[in-house]
Amino acid sequence: MPTSRSRATVLAAAGAAALALSLTACGGNGSGPKAAAPAEATVAVDPAKNEAGEKNADAEAATVSRAGRAERAETARSATSPGATVAAAPVCTTEDLKISAARHGGPPHTHIVLTAKNTSGHSCRMTGHPEIQFLESHRGHVPPVAKSRPAAPVVLKAGAPAYAMVRLSDGGVDEPTEPVSGFSVTLKGGGGTAAVTAPGRGGIAVDPAAWRTGYWTYELRNGADDF
Repeated sequence: MPTSRSRATVLAAAGAAALALSLTACGGNGSGPKAAAPAEATVAVDPAKNEAGEKNADAEAATVSRAGRAERAETARSATSPGATVAAAPVCTTEDLKISAARHGGPPHTHIVLTAKNTSGHSCRMTGHPEIQFLESHRGHVPPVAKSRPAAPVVLKAGAPAYAMVRLSDGGVDEPTEPVSGFSVTLKGGGGTAAVTAPGRGGIAVDPAAWRTGYWTYELRNGADDF
């Protein structure tokens, strides 16, 4: 029978063999132990700073949004409220305009057209009708025709003209007219007075009982300017 010493020797040998087999299995066909996988890199985030950054981004977005809404509102006001643009334009003065007169239509020549061209380089506003004085003997201005008043105020951009139709007489053969070679045009609203040369070599013939003037308009309109 085997002794206690021999049984201990057998058990020790079996344990060594088991350990050797375990090491062989871990080595993976003799290639040695596998390297451990590198740990994932992590970035520490300060919660307080992250929250502050989000608040700043939200504030910037809100500012841009408010600016956009304000710009759209201003555009809408300009489009729907021309009165604001009109109020911002200064009244045209005689220094802003070049005023001239030309005959209108065929014989009998009973009308002339006043043209006021904006030569100022900026927009200005024409107010009402031209105040015309043809004769020194008649201190009153030529009366306006109400139906020729435009529906909206006339604002002239740089280089743009405005027109006013003026009736001189009824065109009758025996009508008591007086010759005029030049006359004055006063702009309402404190725009000043300009001297205008009458058209034609012989000037024009006017009848104080028949003369009338239209309002300043962007263009002559059939019906409103027929008087």
